[in-house]
Amino acid sequence: MVSPLDVPSGELAKAVAQELKGKITAPSWSKFVKTGVHKDRPPMQQDWWYIRAASILRTIYRNAPVGVSKLRSKYGGAKNRGAKPERFRKASGAIIRKILQSLEKAGFIAQKKEGIHKGRVLTPAGISLLTKSAAKIKLGR
Repeated sequence: MVSPLDVPSGELAKAVAQELKGKITAPSWSKFVKTGVHKDRPPMQQDWWYIRAASILRTIYRNAPVGVSKLRSKYGGAKNRGAKPERFRKASGAIIRKILQSLEKAGFIAQKKEGIHKGRVLTPAGISLLTKSAAKIKLGR
């Protein structure tokens, strides 16, 4: 069996994004919003919402259980402050939260509330989506 970690993450994100286009919807404001305070402009790709959702799925597969705060740190970056040194800033929490909610509604992830490690984990449907896409990429090479 092929693992989603066995294929390049960029190729996996694009393949899973194509699968997600029919299952989740991007909000109307996603065309205009920046992904964090460290960015100067909104993303240039039209389907960036689905690529980010696919990337979040892979991250949850790899590091589950994962919460919004950990994902904000992962997708953050250096803010250009002019003549002052750059400083790290977290990504937008609203975007990540909305993606997690839509993936949860589609049945790909679920919340783990018990124990000391709380956060989102993949459901069998989410694992299946990632492994099938990874297998297609591996066989297509």
